[in-house]
Amino acid sequence: MAVRVLSSLSEIPAAEWNAVAGDANPFLRHEFLYALERTGCTGGESGWTARHLAASDNAGRVIGVVPLYLKDHSYGEYVFDWVWANAYARAGQGYYPKLVAAVPFTPASGPRLLVAPTADRESAASALIDAAFDLARADHVSSLHWLFTCDGDTQLLESSGFRRRTGYQFHWSNPGYRDFDDFLSTLTAEKRKKLKRERRAVREADVTVEIVEGDTLNHGDWERFYGFYRATVQAHGAIAYLTRDFFPALGAALPQHTMLALARQGKDVIGGALFLRGSDTLYGRYWGATHHVPGLHFETCYYAPMEYCIARGLRHFEAGAQGEHKLARGFVPTPTYSAHWLAHPSFARAVGDFLAREQAGMEYEMNELNEHAPFKRERTGVNSGAG
Repeated sequence: MAVRVLSSLSEIPAAEWNAVAGDANPFLRHEFLYALERTGCTGGESGWTARHLAASDNAGRVIGVVPLYLKDHSYGEYVFDWVWANAYARAGQGYYPKLVAAVPFTPASGPRLLVAPTADRESAASALIDAAFDLARADHVSSLHWLFTCDGDTQLLESSGFRRRTGYQFHWSNPGYRDFDDFLSTLTAEKRKKLKRERRAVREADVTVEIVEGDTLNHGDWERFYGFYRATVQAHGAIAYLTRDFFPALGAALPQHTMLALARQGKDVIGGALFLRGSDTLYGRYWGATHHVPGLHFETCYYAPMEYCIARGLRHFEAGAQGEHKLARGFVPTPTYSAHWLAHPSFARAVGDFLAREQAGMEYEMNELNEHAPFKRERTGVNSGAG
């Protein structure tokens, strides 16, 4: 088995990458990652330098890949290690560059050790992990990180010397609701009234929200959405990681996985949210609006997508990182994982101790949050894992 390092996704045919990555998670597809690269979101001066891994069998067939980047900062990762970087700096050490196996700017869990279903998973994954270690040493990096890993990958990485880090997000599950009212019937009376009141406020403002799938979206729709995205970034003093060209490129490359929830007030489109659809999961990513309408954020980003999931039979809805306000609207705390290796022995021990304490805190927080879940008492809230 041979493993090569790719400095661009143009070095591997999309069909070969996708045969390994599969169709379940749209963020892992060649089209998504290459759209980021060719529109300037990664590569160049972005601080995300491609070091993707591709493993081939003796016949030259690609049987495993890893989306891997050399980083000179920690922006756009959503697993925060700034404290570690500062500790290195205080000790006169350099934390950057580092290697990160991740989907840039995307806090969505999924496989990172991508292995073809026809290949021996254990041997292919081990070869990819070994290659990542070899690359870490060759590039003289401080550390190697795998972000938002699925359960299986997390266990494999732990057995290879990585330390698990636990976080959590708020996810919504659809056990087979007949309609939105069926979902509402699982909530306490107080929360049910709250959600109905929020949806009513949107209707009374003469606003309707429609989910438009990618094959019917045009360049003007994407240009308009980019304006919404930039407005939200500016309002929060954040960084616009994504370029104007990225959104239409994504829509053209993955129309079957891409959709916008568009909010209309009369003839005007006043807001929108971007979603990507996997095999059983809807992923919410970005949103924005021209002006404030009470309840519009919840309708566009949560309630209309929930109805979409119910109508399409999608079992899971991940509406992005953070946001305790999601809890009152049916999203429950769900663990997320990452795996970390630091080359410096003393720092590795210190981070290991930190992660053990942090995990206990995360578990306590999730249990506390679950006590305030909006569901009637016969239902439990917390999900068991990520992926």
